[in-house]
Amino acid sequence: MSYAVSPKTQELLDKILSLDEVQKTLEFIKEDSENTLQNQIDLVKIEAPTFHEEERAKAYAKYFEELGLENVHLDQFGNTIGEKKGTGGGPKVLVEAHLDTVFPFGSVKDVRIENGIVYAPGICDDTRGLAVNLSVIRALNHSGLKLKGDFLFAGSVEEEGLGGLSGVKKLLQANQDIEASINIDGFEATAITYQATGMRTCEANFYGIGGHAYGAFGTMANPLHAAARAVAKIADIEVPEDPRTTFCVSNFHAGNDAGIHAIVQKATIKFNFRSNSMEELNKLNDKIMQALQEACDEETKRWGKDTITFDYNVYVDVPAGDQDKHAPIVESTYAIMKHYLGHEPIFNQGGSTNANNPIGAGIPAVCVGLGTTDNKVHSLEEFFPTENSHELVQLTFLLALMLGGIEGKTESILNL
Repeated sequence: MSYAVSPKTQELLDKILSLDEVQKTLEFIKEDSENTLQNQIDLVKIEAPTFHEEERAKAYAKYFEELGLENVHLDQFGNTIGEKKGTGGGPKVLVEAHLDTVFPFGSVKDVRIENGIVYAPGICDDTRGLAVNLSVIRALNHSGLKLKGDFLFAGSVEEEGLGGLSGVKKLLQANQDIEASINIDGFEATAITYQATGMRTCEANFYGIGGHAYGAFGTMANPLHAAARAVAKIADIEVPEDPRTTFCVSNFHAGNDAGIHAIVQKATIKFNFRSNSMEELNKLNDKIMQALQEACDEETKRWGKDTITFDYNVYVDVPAGDQDKHAPIVESTYAIMKHYLGHEPIFNQGGSTNANNPIGAGIPAVCVGLGTTDNKVHSLEEFFPTENSHELVQLTFLLALMLGGIEGKTESILNL
């Protein structure tokens, strides 16, 4: 389907690109690439597993201070925060990348560079986003332009795994005056994530009496069998392809080798399910709950002498959300990618990114940096190609100008 931006979006971008200060800064960003890469390498060496981001957060705060941001601090949740005040008349904009990686301490043995490729666990996701953030701040400083809107720069915690995007969720709850969000995750300047895939990560525990595998057989129901029934029922659930809806039982725990000849007292399953529709997410939630209850009832009835029960814990709960494909922030991102960088932008279908929470809260937001390159993210072989790496910085810089408005020169796209 063809996509075209509105005249007001194109006119604003053209006006911004016509400014000498902007053209000089776009060249500065290219020249700043080595500095940005060094930031990236230095940060990736400070390992930051989810829930253990403090040392990297402190180091990131020092960068913010050196770049002249105001009110630099670690907030009560561990997010690194710094402010760049505007002159007034523009929106408050969050520019964010996440501090945590999926790797445990000890994973980054070294950083290897070969033929313009940098190898290290976490070098892209999202250490590159953190470095891009720093280069954008340097670019804004270099430009000499005064933005109307206030900018809140952040390195956020708890994006990955059981963190469940909660660092930005908490940040937004504490800063309810944020009116737009640029979330940087990755290194490419070719794709736009403007939707939020809803996600829940849960645990179900099944309980019974427990006893000897031979001696107690037939006198009690088996929680592990109930859990297995539940997994089979979940596996048979049908979900729509559009809106994309998925589920996965990923963990199954019960018993131990010492008790291999025992009927367990407890069995646990853990699972994740997602949808680009909040309605479908809730429907799937109800079907899973029904499967859990039916599994307990059937295992109980099978033996008829005791009752299998279950409880249910939710670790991650991220809302699904959407915004108009022609929302000003989306059009602005598209226009920069296509008409300045020369790419044919890709619209990602949904996404579980730090843009989820602002989108879910009705705040204009995009996630940039994700693309199509298979650079082994979330593996120990993760790598970062340096060619044209300045493009994501240029994209974010121009998007910041379009959102913030430039004193004496342009209005925010959000105000047009």
